[in-house]
Amino acid sequence: MSLGSGPVRVGIVGAGGRGRLHARAVARVGGRVTAIAEPVRERRERLADTHDVPAAARFAHWTDLAERGADRVDVVVIATQDHDHADPAVAFAERGVHLLCEKPIAPDEPEARRVAEAVRRAGVQFTISHPLRYAPSTRALVAALRAGRIGDLVSVQHLEPVGTWHFAHSYVRGSWRREDLASSLLLAKCSHDIDLLTHLVSDRPTRLASFGRLSHFRSDRRPEGAGTRCLDCAVEPTCPYSAPRIYRSCLGDPDWEHQLLGAVTDVPTPEALDEALRDGPYGRCVYRCDNDVVDHQVVAFEFDSGITATHTVTAFSAQAPRQTRVFGTHGAVEANGGVLRFHDFRAHPDRAVETVSVGDGRAPHQEGDEELVRVFLRAVADDDPAGNLTGLEEALTSHRIVWAAERARRSGETVAMTWEPAAVCR
Repeated sequence: MSLGSGPVRVGIVGAGGRGRLHARAVARVGGRVTAIAEPVRERRERLADTHDVPAAARFAHWTDLAERGADRVDVVVIATQDHDHADPAVAFAERGVHLLCEKPIAPDEPEARRVAEAVRRAGVQFTISHPLRYAPSTRALVAALRAGRIGDLVSVQHLEPVGTWHFAHSYVRGSWRREDLASSLLLAKCSHDIDLLTHLVSDRPTRLASFGRLSHFRSDRRPEGAGTRCLDCAVEPTCPYSAPRIYRSCLGDPDWEHQLLGAVTDVPTPEALDEALRDGPYGRCVYRCDNDVVDHQVVAFEFDSGITATHTVTAFSAQAPRQTRVFGTHGAVEANGGVLRFHDFRAHPDRAVETVSVGDGRAPHQEGDEELVRVFLRAVADDDPAGNLTGLEEALTSHRIVWAAERARRSGETVAMTWEPAAVCR
């Protein structure tokens, strides 16, 4: 994966979980991490050491990388917190650097438009981290739908089962717990699920409605006898959201120490973890936090063709892959992780169902993450964005739908959407 002068050079802005994941994908697909910008010294040094980034290319702030190190990178990965995406995206675009941006572009439409204008003005390539389009199971499902395998598409049902521990970690105790600190749950967690629906239907909705609220993770739902922190709580041994149980189970597992525990403590030892749970945000009782994002939500869509779709996101589930059901005039298909189960209404009963496994066994999100990086670095290397399935227009489409859904949820009204002609749902 190289330009004429060598591998595509990538700067990582934000060395948290997603920044580390993207950096690993860059190395796996043949790019090269050549600069890091991260204010937390331990995270910056650890990631830089992993990828042999020289001392001169290790920056405490993205502004330092933009001002003094932009010539070291062809691409930057924007993996800062949600409210901190727009400024670095604009600054690097103005310096001619291509952008791989974590979702969302920005929490609100004016800021997202500011990024879009900077990208168009500079003529740089842009991709949003909507990896579900790139998963092998999605590609196989889309190919089957486009080939007419289940006849004409009629409706889609999509479920995002966040998982109890994941929701408690990220959206009750963690950085995405409040809209003023990050964004809505639908934008922070499900904008790529909304994007997936437009991709499957190959269209954009004309009407939508949405319902959801914060039902459980509130002080009035606190069990009798619960403490303010898990380490001092009499209820903790039987609580589904026990922080000690969740995080101690990660110790000794490199993947979970990377994916989950890294947000809690920079030192993955029992002693450091207990200290973090005693004093830090991840040891708080889930009923005594300052969270305000919804813990379940449903969005219903109608497309101009008459196709309907629903998206459900819930905290109250076991850890599981996303589940999608697509219904057509001649058949239906269920997608559960990397497994597709086709039902043919016209076939003899013995041949009415076919199950196909796609991918390498990882969750579609994980496979899609790596493939997204591969495709984008290839687009930059070839100076050809044709293979980029999640470009600027696709990103703006998914975000506009989410903002409309949030208006519908808050107002209780059905919201109509209008679109300029554009082929963004390929």
